[in-house]
Parts: sequence; structure tokens; C-alpha cells
Amino acid sequence: MLGLYFKYHKRKQKPAGRRRQKIPAGFLFVWILVAAVLLCSVIPAKAFVMQPQQQRIVHWNNRSKQNSNTLQVDTEQKITDNDLHALSAVLMDGENGRILYDKAGEEVRANASTTKILTCILALEYGDLDDTVVISSYAAKMPDVQLNIREGEEYKLKDLLYSLMLESHNDSAVAIAEHIGGSVEQFAELMNQKAEDIGCMKTHFITPNGLDAKDKHGIHGTTAADLARILRYCIKESPEKDTFLTITRTSVYSFTNLAGTRSFTCNNHNAFLNMMDGALTGKTGFTGTAGYCYVGALERDGKLFIVALLGCGWPGNKTYKWADTKKLMNYGLDHYQEHTIKDDILQKTDIPIQYDPNYRRQQDAEKTTIAWECSFSETLLLREDEQITVRYILPEKLELPLQTGMQIGSVVLSINGKVYAIYPVFITETISGMTWKDFISGYIKYYIDRNYS
Repeated sequence: MLGLYFKYHKRKQKPAGRRRQKIPAGFLFVWILVAAVLLCSVIPAKAFVMQPQQQRIVHWNNRSKQNSNTLQVDTEQKITDNDLHALSAVLMDGENGRILYDKAGEEVRANASTTKILTCILALEYGDLDDTVVISSYAAKMPDVQLNIREGEEYKLKDLLYSLMLESHNDSAVAIAEHIGGSVEQFAELMNQKAEDIGCMKTHFITPNGLDAKDKHGIHGTTAADLARILRYCIKESPEKDTFLTITRTSVYSFTNLAGTRSFTCNNHNAFLNMMDGALTGKTGFTGTAGYCYVGALERDGKLFIVALLGCGWPGNKTYKWADTKKLMNYGLDHYQEHTIKDDILQKTDIPIQYDPNYRRQQDAEKTTIAWECSFSETLLLREDEQITVRYILPEKLELPLQTGMQIGSVVLSINGKVYAIYPVFITETISGMTWKDFISGYIKYYIDRNYS
């Protein structure tokens, strides 16, 4: 390209003594532009083309279209915050994690021994039930409630997990934490990382047993919503969910230390297991700061509910947690029914295509809009008066090139104004854009028409 330029330059030079004729600046600019484009064309096209799932539209237009379905049955809510003793309470749909009811559900509070559900599931995921656990002096010094294990004794991890979950022994919790994490501090890091991984952003655990504690990051505590999320992970998502349920549903369990010199019997203190048909699992807790706490699950009639309670009374009111749990569980059973929401509720209006009049290719000229696709099917529990709202986040126009499977926006599904899910929107056709040849020839034609016509 540079050779052609110098050849042209040399041919246009005048004899000595005459003034040299300048090359038109516009013509030189066109040749430099062509050279630059050809040079860039040797770079792999992948450097300029994002993969379909990575495509982004810079200018978004929130075109709100609503498709609201109100189930006309009973619009009266049967429970209020004043009906509950707990300072914080949550009723969750265990199948998908949606909060159906909450009272100060996002307020951080001490949560006592309900912490032990996370200690248990981490031990199951990182350890082996036949592991040998050696008791440290620190573990043996834990305050009541305790198994009264002694320094230097050896136990199976499995046996200590029953001690942890049935009787809520604090010394067993520390022995488990030291065995799995190397120390209580390192185990706490595992706990907090797991909590964050499952979406518990307000949880901060310091001890494996839930005893009141405080450090530079705050108190040992969580929210009712986060506590429900942790139990949901334990019974729905963890690879060790079946073992977790087996342990926590056991009524009585007996074992000995490995030397066979001491024997123990543990009784399950989760009274809710015998209070309602379908009661699945749960864990109690109490400290002077936390008050009575509880997290539990119930499965009946194809519905799975999780209740989490924090600050549900103090000594003298030990039964408040059972009353609140039953009230919330019955509320869920009576007022929430299963419904399936599918993508057939969407209004799929085609999106206009934006063509550049200077460069568009003639074979695309008749195509003025493009269709899009968004697929989903959700089965969830809905109260009779809940309203489903669909919001479309789509561009007003799309520019070429377009490729099948390219994500161009989102559909937002809300229930009573709270976002439930966001689904990606894809286009269903491929329409080619300009090639390098199209660009060069189009620009040269545009320049000539503008400057020499």
C-alpha cells in the first residue's frame, strides 16, 4: 500500500524549478484508512466479536409490560407481626427459597445453637463418619450443655455429630470444628465462606456451637432469613442432605468412646418432630443474649416449609417457639397453593432492526424486525391474593450483526413487587452485518459522493 502511494507521489512531481502539486488531503486520507483497515483485518475476528452469551447492549430501554394475575379467592392475610412472640421470624418456601412471610427477617441477631446445623453439614461434607476425633483440652472445657468428653479421649466423628444435633453439646461442637478445620478459628472461616456461598450475606459466625461471642467484625449472629437459607441448603442442596436428615430425625442414639470405657445416650430435643404431621427436621437454641431460637422444616401435601425464629422469648417462655412455629407452618399450609408459571404469559413483540443507510446490504433491507425467545417454567407456592408482574428489559432497536442465541436483554418476574427471578432473552435468527469489503467500498462511495459529486 505504501508502495502505491510513493509511486503515485513520484509520478505527480513537476520538473525542477516548478512548484510541486500537492496530493488532495481527502484522497490521502482514504488511502491511509484503507491501509489501516487491511492491516486490522489480519487480526483474528474473535478479537472483535463477543460470544453470544457475552453480547451487551449499551443503551437499554425499560419497556414495562405488565401481565398481572390476581387469584380471586381470599385476600385477607391471616397472620400479623403482633401474632408472633419472636423478634425475628421467617416462613420460607423450601423448594425455591422464596420468603413467604417475614417479621424483621433481615435483622441480625444472636442465634445460639441453631448455628450447629452449619457445623453439622460442614463436618459431613469435609469429613468421614468413621474419622477418629481426638479431644483437646480446649474442647473439654466448653460450658454446658456438654457431653463431658475428656482431653485425650477418642471418638468417631459420627457419634459426636449425634451428640451435637440431638443434645446440642457444646464440647462436641468444638471437637468437631478442631478436627475438620484444624482450629476453631479456621473452622469459622469455613462456616462463613459456606454461608456466603449459599447467599447468607448478613451471617457472621465465630464459634461452632453458637455461644455468644464478638470480634472485630461484629457479634456471632445471623438473620432469620439467612438461618432459613442455611437449613434449606442442609436439606435440599448439600450432597450430604440425606445423612443430615437421618441424624437430625433420630430419636435416641447410644455410643461409646473408642476405648469402650465410657458409654453415652443422646435424646433428640426437637419436640416439633412430634407436634405436626410432616415435621421433617430442626434445631433449637438458647443463650442469654439470643433468647430461645428455632429453625425447622415441614413437608406435607407436596409443600416444603421452613420456619426460622430468633429472640422468641426468654426463660419462663420456653414454649413460645413451638407456638410460633406451628402458627407459621399452618399459615403456609392454609394459604399457599402450588401454581406453575410458564413463559406463555409473555408478550413477545418483535424488536426493530437499526440499519445504517450508508452501508446496509440490500439482501437485509426487507427484514425490519427480529423475534426473541425467553423460556422458563416455575412451580411455586402462591397466596390467593398475590400478583405476578412481568417487566421486560429490552433495547428499542438492534444493530447488525445479529446471531442466533445472542442475549439481548432480560425478563424480570416479580411477585407483589419483589423480584423473584430474572430470565435471559435471546434472539432467534442470524442476520449478517457489514464485512470489511462492505465497509471499505461503502466508505469510499460515501466519500466520493460527498466530495466529488
